[in-house]
Amino acid sequence: MKRDYKTGLLRYLVRTDEPPLHTAYVIGRWAVTEGLSILDLSRIHHEVLVEILQDTEREELGSVVTSASQFFGEALATYDMTQRSFLSGS
Repeated sequence: MKRDYKTGLLRYLVRTDEPPLHTAYVIGRWAVTEGLSILDLSRIHHEVLVEILQDTEREELGSVVTSASQFFGEALATYDMTQRSFLSGS
């Protein structure tokens, strides 16, 4: 999972458009179906981001962090939809 997340995020950092961003959604959907918690996904995101930031030039830090946040938000979208579905069914 961590390797897939890192690969997807690196692709998104190179090309911040819809196809690489969709990868985040797919990863999030897979995480939900596999029973990973939001905390698990958050830990993976943090570990990957730390690795990426270690190799990032100072002047690129802001854009990398912003793009990584967008990618993470998209990965969390499945959790949000699942929770809303559960709450509306109650």
